[in-house]
Amino acid sequence: MPKYSLMNRTVLVTGAAGGIGAASAQALHARGANLVLVGRNASSVAALAHELGHERALSLSSDVTEPGAMDEVVARAVDRFGGLDVVFANAGIAPGRPATIAAMDPTEFAQIIEVNLLGAWRTVRAALPEVIANQGHVLVNSSVYAYINGAMNAPYAASKAAVEQMTRALRVELGAHGATAGILYPGWVATEMTRLVFGGDDLVTRMRELAFPCILAGSISPDVVARRVVKGIEHRTAAITIPRRWQPVGLLRGLVNPLSDRLLIRNAKFQSLLQVLDEQARLGRVAADPRG
Repeated sequence: MPKYSLMNRTVLVTGAAGGIGAASAQALHARGANLVLVGRNASSVAALAHELGHERALSLSSDVTEPGAMDEVVARAVDRFGGLDVVFANAGIAPGRPATIAAMDPTEFAQIIEVNLLGAWRTVRAALPEVIANQGHVLVNSSVYAYINGAMNAPYAASKAAVEQMTRALRVELGAHGATAGILYPGWVATEMTRLVFGGDDLVTRMRELAFPCILAGSISPDVVARRVVKGIEHRTAAITIPRRWQPVGLLRGLVNPLSDRLLIRNAKFQSLLQVLDEQARLGRVAADPRG
């Protein structure tokens, strides 16, 4: 396909208050795009819009889990900029602290699925009429957790695997309309979401180091991801894996996954730490329960 110019295109970015969302908004703005910045933290998205300049940036405080909220966002975007060309469904959350499925708070598990999967679906669904009409592009933030083992992080991994499948289906469904869709697969990104696994908690940091080879265990900055986001949209790329060292894992997942699962099961140190994590999570839930 010819390069898709972002000049004067209107791009909606959810989860724009920080991390990948904010960095991508800045990179897209630098390419000439109008930005619709969506986040639950009103002051943060407003500050970013002010930084970018209100002529080409609109900030909206909205929650992707609220029915109808994203329809209102799209309507505001069209009213302000005359249309909507690209949507980046980026909003996502992870467990406050890693935990096993048995020990995790059920409410937190459900909330992660609600934000990461249903929130992405609501965002995409609301934007589709405009994207189709303008032969634009949809980008959904998945993760390498769409295909690696999600031990300690099951709801996050499950939601990311689900949005991968949703977006693959969407790319095929948009084919007849001249519009496209792509999936973003970030590895470890240095944001608040990953703070615990990079020194914020000794136990979970050690478990990350045991679970991932050194070449895969490091993090990258949101700005690095943002540059690939821009390039991916401009080339309507089906899959954006960043950093690229994760690509062989994704391509060979049918072979790598059974092997990695087996290694994690047989790794005595990892299993021992997993039991400690499990017990800590259970004790934390008991301490937080006002019923005692």
